[in-house]
Amino acid sequence: MRPSLKFLRNSLCLLTLLPLSLSAAPPNVILIMTDDQGYGDFGIHGNELINTPHLDQFARESATLSDFYVSPVCSPTRANLMTGRYNYRTGVVDTFKGRSMMHASEYTIAEALADAGYATGIFGKWHLGDNYPLRASDQGFQESYVHRGGGLGQPSEPIENQRRYTNPILFHNDQQIETRGYCTDLYFEAAARFINHAVDEEKPFFAYIATNAPHSPFHDVPEALYQKYRAMDLSPIMRNKADDQDTVARIFAMIENVDTNIGILLDQLDRRDVARDTIVIYLNDNGPNGDRFTGPFRGQKNNVFEGGIRSPLWVRWPARLAAGTVSDRVAAHYDIMPTILGATGVAVPADLELDGRSLLPLLEGKSLDWPDRDIIVQAHRGDYPYPLHNFAMRSQDWKLLRHSGFQNEQPDHNVPFELYDMTVDQGESNNLSEERPAIANEMMKRYMTWFSDVSKTRRNNYAPPRMHLGNSLNQQLTLSSQNRRAVGDDYEWHIATDAPGEYQIELEWAEPNRRKEIVLSIGEHEVVAEIAEGTMLYKTEALILPVGPHNLKMSVTPNKRNDPPYFVHVRKL
Repeated sequence: MRPSLKFLRNSLCLLTLLPLSLSAAPPNVILIMTDDQGYGDFGIHGNELINTPHLDQFARESATLSDFYVSPVCSPTRANLMTGRYNYRTGVVDTFKGRSMMHASEYTIAEALADAGYATGIFGKWHLGDNYPLRASDQGFQESYVHRGGGLGQPSEPIENQRRYTNPILFHNDQQIETRGYCTDLYFEAAARFINHAVDEEKPFFAYIATNAPHSPFHDVPEALYQKYRAMDLSPIMRNKADDQDTVARIFAMIENVDTNIGILLDQLDRRDVARDTIVIYLNDNGPNGDRFTGPFRGQKNNVFEGGIRSPLWVRWPARLAAGTVSDRVAAHYDIMPTILGATGVAVPADLELDGRSLLPLLEGKSLDWPDRDIIVQAHRGDYPYPLHNFAMRSQDWKLLRHSGFQNEQPDHNVPFELYDMTVDQGESNNLSEERPAIANEMMKRYMTWFSDVSKTRRNNYAPPRMHLGNSLNQQLTLSSQNRRAVGDDYEWHIATDAPGEYQIELEWAEPNRRKEIVLSIGEHEVVAEIAEGTMLYKTEALILPVGPHNLKMSVTPNKRNDPPYFVHVRKL
């Protein structure tokens, strides 16, 4: 068998790290990202109603990039963050329906650091694939303590979890487990155990803590904190005063719970005497999940105004970064991987093409000629992206955008382009596209060059990655609406069998369903299943499948789009 590209990269990475490992102990790294927390959801950013004392203090102790960007929604941000590459290179174009799975060939921060001798762990949200070889455990994380899909209370969670944030069903190293406690507390507690073990073993560690809070649903939040915010008048931070204050109270309860856990984590670093040599990075994945306070910015999650894509970036590293250092150079999520590799001394493999660059000189406050560059983010529904649709392009001085709607698979060509002078108008109130057409046109040309480049990264660039089974590492796939594509009124999953033999398909419903006919087709097989009313589980006979790629197709008659199986399990017999 020929060595894989990843194997060659891993070997080169180990060779480049030998001098470092023999000289100085590399720093530890903790990367923390919350889900749907906005720029204005911090006391230090002017929100006088939310209580975030630990994060506020952490920000004061950190170096800050004030003009830092993320994507309008979560999976694209996560792909950029993990790879240092534009998400359109990685296969990730959306958040569900098979559009948020990252190609296994992508080389992640976790893989680079694991290859360099780090202990690597993820705690919380991965959202880049639930099946082999797309899971966090397949992408460099030696310790994995996560939920499935986009979050608890979403279609890929186990049926029996019933949308719980308290005592949720999670997956520890890909094994389903029962838990006791609130989800955010559980992630931080698991990270603490991982950190303690690494410190005991005198091994550098990389801990990625990605909470699903404060993402919806909001029915299960820390009760005491909820009652605290429920008793407050939250209207001053709500742009639409008629909005539901109860929902904001629940969101703030989740955020304060995150803040409490941040305080506990930082105390642990002090107790273990590793705070000085631990890099702690904090950011959000996108703007706020609601039209609430975002500081001086307009917008929210899903859109490309500043409030939807501007995130804090706080980096605390007492051994090397001076507290209070601030840079206003534009930067983005895809800069985090090269920054971490630069800070840890881990060489970037020569064949790895990163879109980001190390921000370490900016964080160190060095006076240097930092070149102007374009930061581009784009996200919208659909199997593949359309050029100039729901995008933003930021240079140091200018921002070009088109607010054409995340929920629209195709752009409305009547939606105008907007151009803002970011040196004087970060609130995006004075559209200069008609007054400065030359600047807008030049930026649009650069955007089209970028779009063409990222779209030809690989052959069939926007086809979904395949999920594999029938190998020594995985004998079963669990398929859901999270990882299926729609083909008209039918469903399709892109899978691959790595060994010939007998396979079985099992359909599982969350509740007794109506009578229907389901047609399954895979390889040369077509199975017509008459599903009786009240059925919860249906299994096919053994199906002989050869090695190779297959598209598993499913049609339901009568077509009830709200009544397909909750899960489709495919297993090697």
